[in-house]
Amino acid sequence: MKINFVIPCLLGVEGIISQELKSLGAENITTENGRVLFSGDEYMLARVNICSHFAQRLGILIGSFKAQSFEELFVGTKALPWEEWIGREDAFPVKGYSLKSALFSIRDCQSIIKKAVAKRLEEKFKLSWFNETGPIHQIQFSIMNDIVSLIIDTSGPGLHKRGYRPVASAAPIKETLAAAICSLAKVKHYHTLYDPMCGSGTLIIEGALLAHNIAPNQNRNFSAQRFSVLPKDIWKHEEERAKSLIKKNTDFIGFGSDIDKNAVDIARSCATAVPLKGKLNFEVCDLKDFKPKSERGTIVCNPPYGERLLDADKARSLYRIMGEKFVRKHGWSYYIITPDEDFEVIFGRSADKRRKLYNGMIKCQLYMYFK
Repeated sequence: MKINFVIPCLLGVEGIISQELKSLGAENITTENGRVLFSGDEYMLARVNICSHFAQRLGILIGSFKAQSFEELFVGTKALPWEEWIGREDAFPVKGYSLKSALFSIRDCQSIIKKAVAKRLEEKFKLSWFNETGPIHQIQFSIMNDIVSLIIDTSGPGLHKRGYRPVASAAPIKETLAAAICSLAKVKHYHTLYDPMCGSGTLIIEGALLAHNIAPNQNRNFSAQRFSVLPKDIWKHEEERAKSLIKKNTDFIGFGSDIDKNAVDIARSCATAVPLKGKLNFEVCDLKDFKPKSERGTIVCNPPYGERLLDADKARSLYRIMGEKFVRKHGWSYYIITPDEDFEVIFGRSADKRRKLYNGMIKCQLYMYFK
């Protein structure tokens, strides 16, 4: 079957997701601010959930239409083929948001969409009551400039929840953003990767998963695994496909360090859940004592800053130390994410390239030094 999909994502990574989808075999890929649209079959549904390094979650786009009144919202919702996905016993809760639209009451929109879906299913299934005791089919709506998009989520918990990080140190970077930074740093299977302020080790671990082409979500469950309309074998098929594409016997090695022993202990614990024995190394070390262990390398880091952990003065003192340690040298590149617009001045030189990214709700810049 042909399915229309939507991936909501962090602002700034739409292009990265688009390239990943092309490599996975997706069709009709288009990008918009904060989301990527594409199409594929049921195997693509399983593949993206299992294999995507950058997606927040994967939704089935049931339909879109314009609505400026609750009547238009009800009629537009009821006209969509909900019975193709939602069964007689399935649960179908509704949640969503509205921006720059005539319909701004989230509670009212939820209620009307719920009633419209129920009415559609009532007519199709000849039922007057729904117990909703079956698998959850989470309906998500977005209303932007009066355009309504209605989606059924297939992922369940966000796809950044890989399963290797049950506990994290303070203010961790989201796994999907860490993977995007490593992608922008062009981390490959022959690289030596460093993070001298590694926290719980997310950047190093995500870089290692990318370098070895390891599907980041192959050890977790998805809500769509319980959808009765989907073949049960698609998940095993896609897991086996993903395993067959893993790069083995690589020259990659990752080194993470942090001044916080507790953070390093967490990083080591997280690394044990990743099938890369001997490739990931973590140690306690102050940034001022950082010394590379190789002739060439790529450094990625998410230094603590004023809105996260340190006050502005302490954060900026770290930037000065980084400027001293991260010297311009052949074979070395540096990728640093921070919201501080004065970073380059404090660091001591202008970046070769900058890219706007969002760490949660915080607007940041990824400062890239590679020349």
